[in-house]
This record gives sequence, structure tokens and C-alpha cells, in this order.
Amino acid sequence: MTDSKPVTMEQIAALAGVSTITVSRALRDSPSVTPATRERIKTLAEAAGYRFNHHARNLRLRRSHMVAVMLEMQPDTDRPMTDAYPLQLLGGITQELTSRGYSVLLSALQSPGQGMAASADGVILLGQGANGSAVKSAAAMGLPLVVWGAEHGRGDSVVVGGDNAHGGASAAERLLALGRRELVFLGDVRHAEIRDRQQGFVKALKKTGGPSIKAQTLTPAAFTFGAGFTAVQAHLANLGRGGKVPDGLFAASDLLAMGAVRAFTDAGLAVPDAVSVIGYDDSPAAQSFAPPLTSVRQDWHHGGVLLARKVLDLIAGQGAASEIMPTELVVRAT
Repeated sequence: MTDSKPVTMEQIAALAGVSTITVSRALRDSPSVTPATRERIKTLAEAAGYRFNHHARNLRLRRSHMVAVMLEMQPDTDRPMTDAYPLQLLGGITQELTSRGYSVLLSALQSPGQGMAASADGVILLGQGANGSAVKSAAAMGLPLVVWGAEHGRGDSVVVGGDNAHGGASAAERLLALGRRELVFLGDVRHAEIRDRQQGFVKALKKTGGPSIKAQTLTPAAFTFGAGFTAVQAHLANLGRGGKVPDGLFAASDLLAMGAVRAFTDAGLAVPDAVSVIGYDDSPAAQSFAPPLTSVRQDWHHGGVLLARKVLDLIAGQGAASEIMPTELVVRAT
């Protein structure tokens, strides 16, 4: 590379055909990268003139005993930070880290290298972002990283999450068992977790209901009650002559599902008489909603504990594998 600017980890990653976090681990001699890959990356880095910051590495080896927890979500009055997500995940993370002598630095996702997060021993990222954008930003920090989300076999980060495909399948089977045939999926599939829920839902519809059963996907503008309401309201308004009114809806979150229920009710479609609705997360709000919402449950608190344990393993130079937790459908009144 002839550019006078310093060579970056991102450039080495592009040369090696691997992720930035893999380059970072290889240059730190992490056992999570195979010896052959470590040597190949080091050779490429040396040939490109990359200068590894040994001073920064030595400072990190002294350990700050702090883990940065970064939130991908943007706070919204319709989706406050005090909701079960991310609060229950944070509860599990904090419980495990503090019991192991670590402090927790909580922040919104920021530019790599900025703020106190850069001095942490490791990073836990809550949310992968649309098309994995948040993971790329967090990985560029070059710190041990564990992500709450969906695993897709790329191996560029350790992931903890619920079995989203199974959750989607259980929702499909429930709606079909209720005799519902005009189905809608409500969620933004640019997000890996949501895409897995939708794919599990669609695959189960084809397997159980046959090729004639299909689901239309509606993309809300956000993960909020208002966005769910608006998306379903617009869909009903645009059906036109001959359009088939949905009799079943599976939403990617409880907030979206509750917004959908309100839109159906305002349109004169009673829930669950005319249309059945299933949410995702089994949040406290879903349990107290009127009518109480059927939802797919995942154990956020245990997920937080697993996130903390795995980032500590990475900090200690040990291997850590992604882990997908079971989900279950909780049937209520919708």
C-alpha cells in the first residue's frame, strides 16, 4: 500500500478476506484464531506496513476490569430504555460481571476508539443493527466482543440469542391450528434476529399448511407500538377492492403486536374473534395488555448472564462459542 496514511485493521481484514475482529484477535495471538490464520494475517500485516500498537496492548493486558455494554437501540418515548429489553439483559450482565469483580460501562453505540469504552477489557453489544452495521462498528474497536442477536455461521463474533427460527415456527403452527389462513408477518427483516423469525415462520407455514399458505411481510418504521399501529393501519387502508383482510398476524416484538391489535380494533376487526395476533419476547407489558397477548418467550436474564460469561472467557484468552437459547410460545387471549 503506497498511501501515506497508516494502514488500518480494516484494510488488513480486506486483504485477508476475514473480519476486523479476526485480525485483532490474530495480532493479539488469541487462541480463538487458528495458528495458520494467525500467521497468514501477521504476514499480510507486516507486508502492508501495519504497525501494531504494542503500547495500547500492554495497557490492555494490565486490565481495567471494566466491560463496556453498548446499546444499538435508539431510545424512543414509544420504546423507553426501562422496557424489559434491554433492562432484563442488563440485569443478567451486571449480576455476573460484578460477582466476578468487573464494573460495567453502559453507553449507546459510538464511533470506534471514542469515549471510555476504548479502555474497557471487552465489549458486549446488545443488537446487531440493520444488515449487521452495529457489529461492524463494535468489532472495529479491536476488543473481545460478544453480541446479543442471531448467529449466521460467519464466525466473526460470538453471539448469544434466542432460537428465533423456532419461535417463528411455533407462531405459525399456532395460527394454523386456529384455522387462520390470511397471514401477515410484521417486522424489519434487515435485522438478523427478525429475519430468522420471519424465515422460521414462513418455513413452518409451508411445511404444515402447504404451498397455498403464504404470509405477507409488513415492514414497520421502528420497533414501537406506534410503528406497529401505523403499518397495519396503512395495510388495511390499502387493501382495495378484492383485497383479503388478514385473519392472523405474527409480529417480531410485543410492542409491534400491541400496536397491530389497536389498528385491527380501530378498523372493526375484533381480536381474537376476527383476527389472531402473536407477539415476541413475552414482556411484562404483553401479560398486562388487554387482551393479554400471546407471545414467544425468551429468557433475557439468562441471556445476559451468558453474554457476561463469554466476554470474560474471551478476555482471559479462552475460547468462547456462540450459544442459542430455547424459546417457547406462551398462549394467552389473542
